[in-house]
Amino acid sequence: MRVLVLGHGKTGRLVAEVAAEHGHSVHVLDAKENPHARALTAPFVTGFDVVVDFTNAEAAVQNMRACLSNAARMVVGTTGWYDRLNDMRELARRKEAGLLFGTNFSVGVQAMLRVAAEMARELGSAGYRFRLEETHHETKLDTPSGTALTLADVVKQAAGVGDVPIESRREGDAAGLHVLAAESDFDRLVLSHESFSRRAFAEGAVRAAEWISERTGSYDFKDVFTQM
Repeated sequence: MRVLVLGHGKTGRLVAEVAAEHGHSVHVLDAKENPHARALTAPFVTGFDVVVDFTNAEAAVQNMRACLSNAARMVVGTTGWYDRLNDMRELARRKEAGLLFGTNFSVGVQAMLRVAAEMARELGSAGYRFRLEETHHETKLDTPSGTALTLADVVKQAAGVGDVPIESRREGDAAGLHVLAAESDFDRLVLSHESFSRRAFAEGAVRAAEWISERTGSYDFKDVFTQM
C-alpha cells in the first residue's frame, strides 16, 4: 500500500515509521512542502492508496478538500475541525472518496469510551455528577482535547445529563491523560486512561489506513475500530 503522511510532527513521523514497519511504501509531506494544500494536485494525490493527516485544524480542512475532491481515501487524526465535518462528509459522498476520522486512534481509548458509556448509564440514573480532566503536551493547540469532548458527549448521552465540566492542562511532553470521575455525596468512581507513547495513536492510524484503503464513505474510528 502506498501511504502519504501529511504532517511531520512527532505523531506524523511515528505514523510513517509504523506504516513502513507494516510493509507499506511511505511518503511524508511536511507543512513547508504543502502550504495551503498546494502540493496536493490530482496527479500527486492519485499516486497514493491512502492519505493520513496529522497536521492542524486549518491545514487539515484544506488537505481534505484537495484530497477528497480527487476521490482519495483519507485518515484524519487531526482534531479541532469538526465544525466542518458535515461539509467534508458531503464532499466524500459526492466524489466517492473515503474519509475515516477520529479524536483518538488508541485502542485503549476506544475501550475507555465504551466503559464510560456503561458507567454513565449505571450512575447517571443514581444521581451521580460527572467531570473530566485531561492533560496533554504544552504544544497541543486545541483545548479541551478532542478525546475529552468525545468522552463528555458519550457521558451526556448515556447519563442524560446536560453538562460535563472539563478541566484541561498543558504540561511538558505529556502524551495524554484523560480522567472521568463520577461523584455522589457518598463516594466517587474514577476511570482513567494514560498514554505513555504516541505509538498507540500511530498503530491505530495505520490500522485505520489499511481498513479505509478499499472503502468509500465516511466513518468515525470509534464505530469501526473493532473491525480492523
